[in-house]
Amino acid sequence: MAEAQQRRRLQVRGRVQGVAFRACTRDAAAQVGANGWVRNREDGSVEAVIEGSATQVRAMLAFCREGPRFARVDELDVQAEPPEGLRGFEIR
Repeated sequence: MAEAQQRRRLQVRGRVQGVAFRACTRDAAAQVGANGWVRNREDGSVEAVIEGSATQVRAMLAFCREGPRFARVDELDVQAEPPEGLRGFEIR
């Protein structure tokens, strides 16, 4: 039986722009098979939407709490949303 799909909207604050956060998030999503997108926001944060199984979403949340090597994550806001059936993962 397939796991129900979940969707989470994330806002990551800290030193998260200019440190390859978006590219590493895309790579992490590819590794776990999650779908969605990631983008920089004008306020210096990074926003992402993640869709996938509970296992995939948990893995992505764990990644985003740490970020890539040179990032510093100070705050991670997570909101549940209804899945839209996204396919693939893109940098916006």
